[in-house]
Amino acid sequence: MRELQLSLNQTQKVRLQRALEKLEFLSSKANSNASVTVADSIPVNYEDGLLKGHGTSEFNGEVVATVCGIVERVNKLVYVRALRARYKPEVGDIIVGRVIEVAPKRWRVEINYSHDAVLMLSSMNLPDGIQRRRTALDELNMRSIFEENDVICAEVRGFQHDGLHLQARSQKYGKLGRGQLLTVPSYLVKRRKQHFHNLENYGIDLIIGCNGFIWVGEHVQVTDDMVVDQVNKSEQDDAKPDENSFSPEDQEKNYTRQETRENICRAANAIRVLSTLGFNITVEVITETVDLSTSINVAIHEMLGSEFYVLVAEKESVRRSMTKKK
Repeated sequence: MRELQLSLNQTQKVRLQRALEKLEFLSSKANSNASVTVADSIPVNYEDGLLKGHGTSEFNGEVVATVCGIVERVNKLVYVRALRARYKPEVGDIIVGRVIEVAPKRWRVEINYSHDAVLMLSSMNLPDGIQRRRTALDELNMRSIFEENDVICAEVRGFQHDGLHLQARSQKYGKLGRGQLLTVPSYLVKRRKQHFHNLENYGIDLIIGCNGFIWVGEHVQVTDDMVVDQVNKSEQDDAKPDENSFSPEDQEKNYTRQETRENICRAANAIRVLSTLGFNITVEVITETVDLSTSINVAIHEMLGSEFYVLVAEKESVRRSMTKKK
């Protein structure tokens, strides 16, 4: 657990310390056979043709760990997965990023990696939805799709000679709006089969990016082309520059209800609490934290108070102990 910087009274300190000690005991017990620290010996079978991977070294005829983490084995490869590490992209990762530059035939995206990622114009669906070659006109209209500071969702395509490339060829990828972008340490997000979640009880969408960027926003129905409305709207604005007011339909379309905005803020504060406590960020834990805040009638701003941190830690320790018994 990371060192917490919270203003706690004596009772809260004792309760939080007990909960964290219980969580640490459960975690160490679950990974007792696989967890190692620096200079620990890793039992291996040399007869199978060993391949030493990241976090391992040979010393006095033994394979020892050079970092703290969990020993992983893939066929003959043995390596140590560090507990805390920077984000390392893998092909197929779902990421959330922010556009920082519109360059010729590409967008540069900040994805919490050591280098900026590249989203090529040819790697995403065009507004008209037709599969065709990109023309000079498409390149001129790139800002009608994405512009600087836009938050987008995409998928890691792979590494090429000019850096990390992304792709957005599906309906679920594209520009994100009406929500909050949160940043958590990437090691708190585990790769899962599903990173897109719809919390129906609260009417919000949750995108947990593998890179540590998490998007919480209003629920959006996936249409045949998510960019068509934005492009059509910009074309209408260009065609009618004299109109300064929106129609009632546009106002209703761009309006987010107060209840939905409160739910977005409540879910965002739940993620902030879990990140500060150092818990893994999953949709199940986020939902339980939000449910806890509503069940005890905690105001949104009070979720960042010391008492709620203690309650979340105690609830998580109970949940893990019950899971262990099952």
